[in-house]
Amino acid sequence: MQQEIVQQGIDLMVFGMGTVFVFLTILVVVTVTMSGVMSRFFPEAEPPVAPPAAPANRVDDRTLAIIKSAIEQHRKR
Repeated sequence: MQQEIVQQGIDLMVFGMGTVFVFLTILVVVTVTMSGVMSRFFPEAEPPVAPPAAPANRVDDRTLAIIKSAIEQHRKR
């Protein structure tokens, strides 16, 4: 009797692991196939080319002096 239970347990384990293995194999095959179909019929759009960055605006001397003065007044507080 003990041997029958162990044998049934092993049979059930092999059947369960086999089922999971087959399911995962089918899942991988279907996923790879879908990926290939999607890539073939719906290719990714090329990323848009960004325009060249505009040169940084140069701050004139008067505005720079005002900014420096404001920073100094703020630090004195």
